[in-house]
Amino acid sequence: MTAHDDARLIAAARKGDPRAFAALVDAHQQKIRGFMRRFAGHWADADDLAQEAFVTAWRKLDRFEGRSSFASWVCGIGYRIARDARRGHERATQRDYEWLSEQDDGEAGAPVEDQIAIARAMAELPDDQRAAVALCLCEGFSHSEAAAILNQPLGTVKSHVTRGRERLLRMLETQDDW
Repeated sequence: MTAHDDARLIAAARKGDPRAFAALVDAHQQKIRGFMRRFAGHWADADDLAQEAFVTAWRKLDRFEGRSSFASWVCGIGYRIARDARRGHERATQRDYEWLSEQDDGEAGAPVEDQIAIARAMAELPDDQRAAVALCLCEGFSHSEAAAILNQPLGTVKSHVTRGRERLLRMLETQDDW
């Protein structure tokens, strides 16, 4: 797509034509998603960030001044969104670390270092696995109860628990090698 094509579609989108903006997304999404995947590191997160960048671009299209290409502008939006998300994650991790550090080792049952390692490993699990593991292995809910809570089939929850536990063990073994 040429810069002239982009300009024509941007003008139409600014007038409220959602099909014009959809054409811009179709033309540039691979480039934006590729950048976000390389920057964010996790493909699923990157795709969500790219989508959020395009949604933000749609809302702020009137601010696009044309000093750069449309793709560059959307990449900049995506970068700022990803950077802010990463900072938020780092702050949350630091809060968790501080909270766990304040816990009494006798009450918690495991050394603070182990609790922190487990919390970090849990944060790396996909949402569905993390929820199933947290409910079944950490909070003592049965698989059936977790299935009802998560509104998922029982077999799916069992799979999430099994895969999540295996993944946690692999991550924790890797951390022990440091």
